[in-house]
Amino acid sequence: MKKEWYLKMEDSINIVNIIYSNAKKMSATDKKIATVILDNPNKAINFTISELSQKASVSEASISRFCKNLDISGFHQLKILLAKVAGDESNYYKSVHVDNIQRSLSNIADNKTAEIVNTLTVLSKNTIQNVLSIIEQAKVVQVIAEGDTLPVADDATYKFNQLGIFTITSAVWETSVAQTLNLDSNAVLVVISNSGESRSLLKQIEIAKKKNINIISITNRDNSPIALQSNFHLTTAVRQKILQSEYYFSRVAALTMIEALFLLLLSNNKRRLSSIKEHEDIISDKKI
Repeated sequence: MKKEWYLKMEDSINIVNIIYSNAKKMSATDKKIATVILDNPNKAINFTISELSQKASVSEASISRFCKNLDISGFHQLKILLAKVAGDESNYYKSVHVDNIQRSLSNIADNKTAEIVNTLTVLSKNTIQNVLSIIEQAKVVQVIAEGDTLPVADDATYKFNQLGIFTITSAVWETSVAQTLNLDSNAVLVVISNSGESRSLLKQIEIAKKKNINIISITNRDNSPIALQSNFHLTTAVRQKILQSEYYFSRVAALTMIEALFLLLLSNNKRRLSSIKEHEDIISDKKI
């Protein structure tokens, strides 16, 4: 089983991405520390451990536990990782307030741009090549999701079928499970989940693993339960808060990942253009 590649490669780690992605699951103490860091990463890199603990109103031991919970060795490594990305303001979350519509729209645009950039720029060449290869070789690709990510599954199914890659999905979980039961080891299961914690999707993954089906997951946390049960994991970056909570959600990042896979699959085999053209010709009479 593969663990997400960027935890093995310090140079590729974007610690701001990791903090945002783990925000929902953090303890109250860790959230205090994260809030201070994310409020101004550029300033946080100059804090001593004592200063950070005072700013966050936590103990120095809590800072060490915070680092451990993020799978980094300690405060020194945290500062090194922050220094690599703190100067790039595109990494920061920008708030949205209805009392200033123009500024909020601009901030939403910046947040979405950050999600796209941080989703695509941390992708591992080897991971992507492996994902493309198993999708291309699959007899059938099943895409599963639930809730807000169902439209992403529909988009992936549409795009892959256009390329001539037989792909199925269903918004009805019972039907989706039945589809999984009819797959064999020549199939691929693509799992899309923002949190990576869906009990129903994990149950489907369990079915697929018993059939030796390759599993590709797309979530915003490499250490999510779904990611850890996958053969290959692609991490999406999140920046958009829902209301004032620590819940970060982005369908844009997941759609961006699907778009990237679509374009790379097409680039890898230009003959797939004929499949797209044939499909477009058939459906063209529906257009004005």
